[in-house]
Amino acid sequence: MKKIVSLLILLVVFASCSEYQKALKSEDVAVKFETATKLYEAGKYADAIRLIEQIAPAYRGKPQAEKLFYMFSMSYYNTKQYYLAAYQFESFTSGYPKSEKIEETAFLGAKCFSKLSPVYSLDQVDTFKAIEKLQEFIDAYPNSTYLPEANKTLRELNDKIERKVFENAKQYNTIMEYKASMVALDNFVSDYPGTPYKEDALFYKYDSAYQLAINSVPDKMEERLNIAKTAYTSLIKFKPETKHKKLADEMFARIETDLKNFTK
Repeated sequence: MKKIVSLLILLVVFASCSEYQKALKSEDVAVKFETATKLYEAGKYADAIRLIEQIAPAYRGKPQAEKLFYMFSMSYYNTKQYYLAAYQFESFTSGYPKSEKIEETAFLGAKCFSKLSPVYSLDQVDTFKAIEKLQEFIDAYPNSTYLPEANKTLRELNDKIERKVFENAKQYNTIMEYKASMVALDNFVSDYPGTPYKEDALFYKYDSAYQLAINSVPDKMEERLNIAKTAYTSLIKFKPETKHKKLADEMFARIETDLKNFTK
């Protein structure tokens, strides 16, 4: 019985491949359209793409074009060719504004850029593009069934940008550019007041102020020690039991000791 089932599967696959090869060689665009549709419905998106690419110019402006270009967009999307899918979805939404698929294609077009968004440490051009497109979708379709996913994806992308900004600011502390670090971390906390990185940002600002102070020339040290003291206060006020407390307190003790030299 198993042998019979396997044989039947092989025959179906062979027939499908044979039909596909015939369609590739055919000069009849209707044959290519029909075969591409069958392949698309069977989930053979790469094969469908190859046939659609051959006939797309011939179908522009024709009644069947809407279906063809929807399949074209979805096939690129399902084969994870997101740049090409985004382009096709955008072309579809502008070309068929009254289509029943317009909401879906507008969402998936925006989602393509989120799929292209890299890890936070890399260039975020596609992330910003995705944020822009998703926001446009949310504004255009406030009652869409895709809205929960769109909002969730938008939050994830914004979190990624926020992480990148924080890490860039923190990097100044790592490379011992303490003045730049303090400015960058200050700007970060100001721009993202509710950020989950605020505790770390306040600590690294404090550390930068501390390192700048203890390594200062004598005529600038007192002023900088007091700036570091203020940074410590800001950290402890925000998070009294901060995860950095042990080190922060040790640094503060050094600040207090050094400040005594200026009261004699």
